[in-house]
Amino acid sequence: MMLAGAAVLFALVLVLFLMVYRRPGWGSRVSPGRWIVLGGLVLPAIVLIPLICYALYAGEQLLPLPGHAPQRIEAIGKQWNWTFRYPDQGGVETHGVLHVPAGMPVDIVVTSQDVVHSFWIPRFAGKIDAVPGHATHLRIQADQPGEYEGLCNQFCGLGHAGMHFSVSVDRPEDFAAAVKQAATGEGMK
Repeated sequence: MMLAGAAVLFALVLVLFLMVYRRPGWGSRVSPGRWIVLGGLVLPAIVLIPLICYALYAGEQLLPLPGHAPQRIEAIGKQWNWTFRYPDQGGVETHGVLHVPAGMPVDIVVTSQDVVHSFWIPRFAGKIDAVPGHATHLRIQADQPGEYEGLCNQFCGLGHAGMHFSVSVDRPEDFAAAVKQAATGEGMK
C-alpha cells in the first residue's frame, strides 16, 4: 500500500515535470509561491493523508485484543549467532531458528551479550538494534506459515557475514509443539 502511494506521488510529480519540459512556457505562468503551496503542500497531502490513515489502521491491527497479551520471544545476539528464548513456552531456547505463530502479533525483545548487533527479518519488519544491557522491543506479525530468513544487519566483527537465522512461521495450533521439538532436537545434537 505504501509503495502504491509513493508510486502515485512520483507519477504526479513526473506529470508536472513532463508538462513543464514539453511546454517550456507553461510553468512560468505560476508564481513561485503558488508552486510551493500547490506542489509542495497540496499535491503531497492528496497522497500522504490517505497513506497516514492506512498506516494508523495497519498499526492498530498489530495491537492485541484486550485481555490477550501477544506471544513474547526474547532474541539474544552474541558473536556470531542468535538464541531465541520463549518465556511463554516454559523458557525453552532455540539457536539459529526463530519460531513464530502465523496470524498473531508477537513481541520480540531484542538484546545482545557482547557488541551491538541488529535484528532484522526483511519480510516482516524494519531492523532494530540489539544493544548490550538494553532491551529493545519489536512487534511483528507473520500472516502465512512458511520459512523466512533473518540476519544481523550491523557489522559486529569478522563472523558478521554468517550471523543469520531462520524464521519458521508455524500454524497457531502447531506452534507450541514446533518450539518444543526444535528445543529438544537441538539438545540431542
